Amino acid sequence: MRQSSLRPTAWPRSPRYPYISGVLLVVLAAAEVLHARITSTPVLASLPFVVLPLLWRRREPRIGLLVVPAALLNFLFRPELLMTVAVAGVMGLHTLARHRVLHPALLGAGAITGSLLVNVGHVAMGVYDLGGRAPAVGADGSLSYFTESFVLAAGVVATVGVADATRSREESRQAREAAQRELIAMERRHAAAQERAAIARELHDIVAHSVSVIAVQAESATYTMPDLSPPARDGFQQIASSARSALTELRQLLSVLRADEAGAEEAAPVVPQPTLDSLGALLEAHRSGGGVVSLHTTGARPAALPPSLELTVYRIVQEALTNARRHARGAAVDIRLTYDGDEIRLRITDDGPGPRRPRPASGGHGLSGMRERASLLGGRLACGPAGPGGGFLIEAELPVGAGAKSFAEGVYE
Repeated sequence: MRQSSLRPTAWPRSPRYPYISGVLLVVLAAAEVLHARITSTPVLASLPFVVLPLLWRRREPRIGLLVVPAALLNFLFRPELLMTVAVAGVMGLHTLARHRVLHPALLGAGAITGSLLVNVGHVAMGVYDLGGRAPAVGADGSLSYFTESFVLAAGVVATVGVADATRSREESRQAREAAQRELIAMERRHAAAQERAAIARELHDIVAHSVSVIAVQAESATYTMPDLSPPARDGFQQIASSARSALTELRQLLSVLRADEAGAEEAAPVVPQPTLDSLGALLEAHRSGGGVVSLHTTGARPAALPPSLELTVYRIVQEALTNARRHARGAAVDIRLTYDGDEIRLRITDDGPGPRRPRPASGGHGLSGMRERASLLGGRLACGPAGPGGGFLIEAELPVGAGAKSFAEGVYE
């Protein structure tokens, strides 16, 4: 059987359970000693080593290596087996098997051998000498002396089997949980990769337009400016050639990003990417579907914003409205867009019920995609419950100075 590193702390019980059960055993042992008026020195000397170590069995499972031999020794000197000793012996044996201190086969063989030695000791001490009469299992006394060995062996096998089965179930549960966590992590990584590919496709449409404009202007300069010197004409031609080369490389990269999972390389149709001016149409589309949304803008909008920044703001608002329709149907959404010098702040709240309980991490594109977009621009995004009264809150801070260059480096790295 494969041995694993299951730690004692994985025992699915209250941390106080070993101490409570240990104290109860100590009380039971004291009651049995007083009730039976036990005065045997070996019995009284071995009894503390049977019950007291069980107080620390959770912290140190190897303590069972002391409890089980002490229980057998106590039984050797007092054949009238105390209930305390029997229970403590089973608990010690279970602890050893549960935490795989020894291999189950080795542990069972050792415990059965110890039981047989105790039985032999009882025979040698004359415990079964009934005044010349045969002890009472078989009519002729055959195997009668070793009946207790069979009983103890059955108890040992049952205890070790139950403990090992418990351990196997716990290992299987932990393996399933680890596999589930790994699957969730893989799904999240896959979702992040897909979101980056989507951002790259959108960035291509933005950058490709600008590069194509550069190429056209450089080409036309040689015709619209006839007084250019030959070196200047060559410079414009080099600019146009470099722009066309960059545009070709962008298209090749985009064809790879747009390839589907089956390996097809058909590029999706290029469409104009939305900007902040497109927010009005987005809000009207939300209202036409029965949603309630309001937009409040504060501060002066800069004259020129990077297209990637405008696209990120639009996508965050779009995803927030989608989540509101999906998880808080009928809730009113409030969007506050603040232009504050070198930063754009976005605060989106709704008056829905909010997250009633923590949802497991998934591989979806929603919140993780919004965080990915914000981080690629050097900004941050936080989301969670809006307050004790319910609702959901999304806050984003995006630096205005984050240009397309840093955005592209984060996407294509």
